[in-house]
Amino acid sequence: MGKRVLPPDSGDGDGPGSGAVETVNLREALEERYLAYALSTIMHRALPDVRDGLKPVHRRLLHAMRLLRLDPNTAFKKCARVVGDVIGKYHPHGDQAVYDAMVRLAQDFAQRYPLVDGQGNFGNIDGDNAAAMRYTEARLTDVAMLLLEGLDEDAVDFRPNYDGSEEEPVVLPGAFPNLLANGSAGIAVGMATSIPPHNAYELCQAALYLIEHRETATVADLMRFVPGPDFPTGGIIVESQASMRDAYETGRGGFRVRARFTQEDLGRGTWAVVVTESPYQVQKSRLIEKIAELITDKKLPLLDDVRDESAEDVRIVLVPKSKNVDPKILMESLFKLSELEVRFPLNMNVLSGGQVPNVLSLKDVLSQWLEHRKDVLIRRSRHRLGVIERRLEILGGYLIAYLNLDEVIRIIREEDEPKQELMKAFALNEVQANAILDMRLRNLRKLEEFEIRKEFDALTLERSQILALLDSDAQQWKVIAHDIKDVAKKYGPETALGKRRTSFEEVSATDTSIILEAMIEREPITVVVSDKGWIRALKGHIDDLSRLEFKQGDALKIAFKAQTSDKILVFTSDGKAFTLVGANLPGGRGQGEPIRLMADMDESAEILAVFVHQPDTRRLVVTREGKGFILPEVDAVAQTKKGKQIVNCGKGDQLVFTGVIAPGADHLAVIGTNRKLLLFPLIELAEMSRGAGVRVQRYKDGTISDARGFKAAEGLSWTDTSGRVFNRSMDEMRDWLGHRGDAGRLAPMGFPRSNKFGNGG
Repeated sequence: MGKRVLPPDSGDGDGPGSGAVETVNLREALEERYLAYALSTIMHRALPDVRDGLKPVHRRLLHAMRLLRLDPNTAFKKCARVVGDVIGKYHPHGDQAVYDAMVRLAQDFAQRYPLVDGQGNFGNIDGDNAAAMRYTEARLTDVAMLLLEGLDEDAVDFRPNYDGSEEEPVVLPGAFPNLLANGSAGIAVGMATSIPPHNAYELCQAALYLIEHRETATVADLMRFVPGPDFPTGGIIVESQASMRDAYETGRGGFRVRARFTQEDLGRGTWAVVVTESPYQVQKSRLIEKIAELITDKKLPLLDDVRDESAEDVRIVLVPKSKNVDPKILMESLFKLSELEVRFPLNMNVLSGGQVPNVLSLKDVLSQWLEHRKDVLIRRSRHRLGVIERRLEILGGYLIAYLNLDEVIRIIREEDEPKQELMKAFALNEVQANAILDMRLRNLRKLEEFEIRKEFDALTLERSQILALLDSDAQQWKVIAHDIKDVAKKYGPETALGKRRTSFEEVSATDTSIILEAMIEREPITVVVSDKGWIRALKGHIDDLSRLEFKQGDALKIAFKAQTSDKILVFTSDGKAFTLVGANLPGGRGQGEPIRLMADMDESAEILAVFVHQPDTRRLVVTREGKGFILPEVDAVAQTKKGKQIVNCGKGDQLVFTGVIAPGADHLAVIGTNRKLLLFPLIELAEMSRGAGVRVQRYKDGTISDARGFKAAEGLSWTDTSGRVFNRSMDEMRDWLGHRGDAGRLAPMGFPRSNKFGNGG
């Protein structure tokens, strides 16, 4: 509860003005005030009307400019004059806010079909502000005139302005599909709207189809005419058709838009990429600044420089590091890191009937616009009918006067009250009598009578046509379709303003790993892994690691040379593979970080192997029970921290071995901890991307110790503890040749006691 002390009153009573304390419920008071604020924001500021696609400030601007007679064929007037009229008569808000709204209506890079024709500095695509309103001038465009067409013919309702001294239209007649053609954006309380611009000709074609198929038309049908947005700054839409159809059906979604670019040959094998169209609502200066920052931060190692050579058009030059750079990979990395690719959201949240906020589909928006056009047609027709009937009434009086001209003249000359006498003598009403009395002498000629009869007949015919129109729903839609065809012709694809600017492309998927590598500066590193699973990367390729320090009780497990752009694969005992990036490894100044923090490893899993990923490599993976298969290493690369399950280990089993299969190998040699050696054709072992595998070697006790792939023609090699290399031909090893899953025989004389093949061969 809260208390509110009312101001004292000069009176002596106990009323509201007596200084009494009024108790109010704070929650109810806040809810009431916040709801009022929310409704005001939604209705009068943030959401456009589906019928004319305008918010109140834009509608008031156009109405004020029309009253100032700023038609397309008249002289410009100062914007300050327009803004003054708007805030003085209709929109009691800040002048700068009104001027900013007016400026946006005049910017051809912000509006697909500008509603204001501006003269002077109205800003640019770099994000520079417009000149002050006292310097700039404006008038309406033809598109704005279409929106205002019929405003004097009772086409829409009017309401009092904020102080009741003027009247303003509730909505404009809207002969142009402005909501979708120019789009809209706004943030209200608890809701927002975001509608991209579209091509007016395509919208008109879709509307014509909808008139013919009002019940059966689907969004998919309408998308045959409206394939997607058409942004004023051009660009390329790379969203899938299925995604766009879903967005138009639900009223929510988005469109991926890319910059348009070309590759220019600079001679001698050198080249540069030139961006000619930037995505909608992306400031060119900020875009270039961001790309320059990426170059400075070494996040775009393929790019050497960026230059802005724009004049009236957009021309951003991207210079690669060398002529050997792949243009596609360069641009994909730029699309990923910069605003050369953006996602423009679609949220068709608009006011239906000027009252109810709704998220509408493409069909709903066009249907409600067409219904509004029908209402406007009916109202204008009834207004015209009233004008015709009033004129016919007067013309009827004129004709009576011409038929009885001498008597009319006599009455006017001789009678004291000629109006009453005329009404009595010829059964005229007051309007007709006044018209006759107001007639000039020059109009009494015979030719004038002929003209009056001609006008009377023409208006009579028009009256019958309007009555037929008002009585026929089909005829009404026919007239609406005719008007829409006129708009479509005026803004057709052959016109400069109507030509589609945004194109569509299906983008083939580019390997994400290649793009990621392109965004990393390639530098040598030495990867160090400890027994307890701590990893770090030392700068450069280091051979002497004797001075490395480890935590107490920890020691060096493995170290290998790599590049910052390399992927580092980690295999664990539970059969999973994790992927780390060399550039993301902790530096060598400290003792590194646990791999478990960089990958979501199970607590019970142990690190089995860590190595540099080689895409063309094949590996043998074997579990403790001797089951395994050939794994293409590229299938072990994981995209997330959760890793990838490679080997499905049975209960109590675990992955114990992973080794590289030499290129061209056709046989496999496997030796177990029981010192039994088995040779068999490699073809007997399946190649899979994941699974439980098959029996590689049978063990009564023990497990696999080592394995080696080799070419039968070259024989089997191994290295003993003294570093001597032994080689045995297949004839010499025939006793050990068998089939996959055999137990094998004890290793031959001279085989290392460690049960390892060593580095030989």
